[in-house]
Amino acid sequence: MRRRDILSGAGSLAAGASVSFPAPAIAQGIRQLKMVTDWPEGLSGFHASAVQLAQTVSDATGGRIRIDVFAAGAFVRAFETFDAVGAGVADMYHSFEGYFEKKSPAYHFFAATPFGFTADELFAWVHYGGGQELWDALGSQFSIKSLLCCSTGAQMGGWYSREIKSPEAFKGLRYRMAGPGAEVLRRLGAVVLVMPAGEIMQSLASGAIDGSEWNGPWLDMELGLHKAAKYYYYPGFHEPGTSIVLGINTRVWESFDAHDRSIIEAAAASEYTRTLAEFNAKNALALRKLRDEGIVKILKFDDALLKTFHALSKEVMAEIGSGDELAAKIYRSYEQFRTSMANWTGISEGAYLNSRSLG
Repeated sequence: MRRRDILSGAGSLAAGASVSFPAPAIAQGIRQLKMVTDWPEGLSGFHASAVQLAQTVSDATGGRIRIDVFAAGAFVRAFETFDAVGAGVADMYHSFEGYFEKKSPAYHFFAATPFGFTADELFAWVHYGGGQELWDALGSQFSIKSLLCCSTGAQMGGWYSREIKSPEAFKGLRYRMAGPGAEVLRRLGAVVLVMPAGEIMQSLASGAIDGSEWNGPWLDMELGLHKAAKYYYYPGFHEPGTSIVLGINTRVWESFDAHDRSIIEAAAASEYTRTLAEFNAKNALALRKLRDEGIVKILKFDDALLKTFHALSKEVMAEIGSGDELAAKIYRSYEQFRTSMANWTGISEGAYLNSRSLG
């Protein structure tokens, strides 16, 4: 039976009958788990992080828990990871949960929101502001337990084939973007598409799309986007602190004892910190390379355009937060914590960074 058929059948079962799925393979005290991802084989930052996380868990458990990592298409296709794990076809996924907005738009609060949390603020909300409990309540509807396990930090505003000087420039623009930021651009008249990483470069180079955001200088250059578009904008208003997530089937999660759960939680938190440092360091080096080459124009979005982005982002996020009772609860918690953090970071990191620029 093809995996597509398996997923289709699992979806119909989830909607109706109660069904039992086999537990992960256990032999001689060793648990063998399947992790599916939405990343091409060997993609730096993302697929590499999934492999590193699996290795950390194996090392920390003395090899008792072994995780096989599958690139997009190797076990299930890209964007089928959520359904595969919820149905028990796979044990866990490594992905960006904003891809799964059709399951619940509230997943965006834990992935990335326009003008939302930075990487540090998101980690603080999830671990110390009640975010994880709300996330667990959301995931329980789909038989998934989610943990922060990777962060890109702040992203760039994206690549364009022409200059973007005003809101009118987005009318008819064919653009690749995921998440609530995509809806912001749609309201400006853009035609926004979502596609896996492996399809972006070809689409941009062929002219099928007029631009794309992906990440930051490091991974954007790895995909070759700087060879297909010459205007590179900042800031990444749409994803100021993007998280990648370890999503675990709840039956698998509940089958672990408290000790192993703690190991997995610690490994995920550690990988979140490690990847944030890696992205920051390598983005800085890649940005310098782009500047030194002098071919790409690195431009800041006009302040007037950023104000338009901001106004539309408020509308979009308020609508997402009014979806149902749980979404409203998540939205209130998110906004309250964001206000609290803004008060602090404004006089701590924000003020410091402004003062450093005076030197």
